[in-house]
Amino acid sequence: MTATTMRTMSVDETRATISRYLESGHSDLEIMAPDVCFTVMATGQEFRGPAAIAAMLTYFHQQAFHAEAINERLLVGEGRAVGEWDFVGRHTGEFAGVPATGKEVRVPLAVAYDLEDGKVVRGRVYFETPAFLAQVGALG
Repeated sequence: MTATTMRTMSVDETRATISRYLESGHSDLEIMAPDVCFTVMATGQEFRGPAAIAAMLTYFHQQAFHAEAINERLLVGEGRAVGEWDFVGRHTGEFAGVPATGKEVRVPLAVAYDLEDGKVVRGRVYFETPAFLAQVGALG
């Protein structure tokens, strides 16, 4: 889509779209553009397309951890949204080179979303890996 055909979303449209996605527990993949890309900012790793993002979310929430994002704080603008959470649960699988420890963790998490024409087109994931490493005793 070119810049001349792209429609800027209002704050209300953006809020409705991102709220639908978040209220679905990140499972409403119809909200994702076909060419959506999420980037883990600490590593630069990219996940392209709704299926890859679903796999990334499954890995984070059900494989590396049995965890959920709680205490949501959400800021919304025209075609932009930023969410901040506490990622809380148990470390149950390999993550950041650390085998499962079974320890409870509480890790700061933020995601910046870009939206166009009613779809999420980009996400930038900020997961505070050093906080995770400290909590499982893997720093040093």
